Amino acid sequence: MLVVVAACIAGSMWAATPREIVNSLKQRIAPDKRTAVWDVKTVSQKGVLTIVGTVGTVDLKEAVTAEFQKNGYNKFSNNLIVLENAVPEGKRWAIVKLGLASLRCEGAHSAEMATQAIMGTPVKVLEYDADDWCRVVTPDDYISYVPSSSISFKTDEEMAQWRKADRYIVTTYCTRLVTEPKGDETITDLTLGCILEYKGEKKGWVCLATPDGRVGYVEKESVESLNTWKQQSFNADLIERTARRMMGSGYLWGGTSTKVTDCSGLSKISYFSNGIILQRDASQQALTGEKFSDYHDAKLGDLLFFGNAKTGRVTHVGIYLRDGKYIHCSGQVKINSLDPKDPAYLYSTLSISRIDGKIGTKGITTVAQHKWYFDN
Repeated sequence: MLVVVAACIAGSMWAATPREIVNSLKQRIAPDKRTAVWDVKTVSQKGVLTIVGTVGTVDLKEAVTAEFQKNGYNKFSNNLIVLENAVPEGKRWAIVKLGLASLRCEGAHSAEMATQAIMGTPVKVLEYDADDWCRVVTPDDYISYVPSSSISFKTDEEMAQWRKADRYIVTTYCTRLVTEPKGDETITDLTLGCILEYKGEKKGWVCLATPDGRVGYVEKESVESLNTWKQQSFNADLIERTARRMMGSGYLWGGTSTKVTDCSGLSKISYFSNGIILQRDASQQALTGEKFSDYHDAKLGDLLFFGNAKTGRVTHVGIYLRDGKYIHCSGQVKINSLDPKDPAYLYSTLSISRIDGKIGTKGITTVAQHKWYFDN
């Protein structure tokens, strides 16, 4: 009996408290507020353990229930509010309909810009407002706010049709969709990576439709079939060419297009041209790929991370070229050196990540593998 009592006492001493369970789960599945809505607390209501607050998705709420059950809690009430459950049917998906949409940290044009999204980017809607701003998740799991006027809402069926549709992707730096072949009347501007539905061809021009149904023409040499484009293998030369095409363009916080970009936006754009989806921010990208520290071991396309050497905080990213040189966006897109003896030296790295060979690992996927683009 003494052994049993001792075991019970020991078990109670080591049992996780509700707060510990919530904190531990947050660290595992929702550590970054940029990629997860998580406001979870526990209270006692009429003597019953009750979980309250807000999460973004049903998956998060279900994970909370499972975690408490796993820890031996059989009597509790999960009253978490799930944002996506309040979104009306037919409005839970959308596709960016502008050549370039600006997404912000809050639902206001005066708010800090979080990121950008180009035409044909699918987004999941967490909060819906037909006349104002929607809170959305982009394919890199980034959460931000976009004007409702910048996206075209889709039903589940329409999204399924879009994923199966014959689509084309813009492969040139920048172009236009015009009303007629060789015409000068613009329907919309287009940047590298924009995705539109194929409608036919006419005299060397491809007829395409925007996500909201506007139809026009673009030169055939400026686009490629998405089904063909998605099959490309890792191509460091292509990543380099894309980055170099932006040489001299200015810096914009939150920019992620060939029009204008920030540092992590440059790496995202360059890798997206190769069909690869990276995480949004430099500090997120730094947690992905194969990690190493000596730049002498770097090869073309590796990501270089810079920041505070004392704290280890990452604040900047560049793309390695050759012979100690790298391309990055700091004030403008330019090339500098990691060699302190080089007159072009600027910054020393905190870490380096190799993306090649790590496709499919955490934080690195491809358009071809992403279920929002294709039904895999």
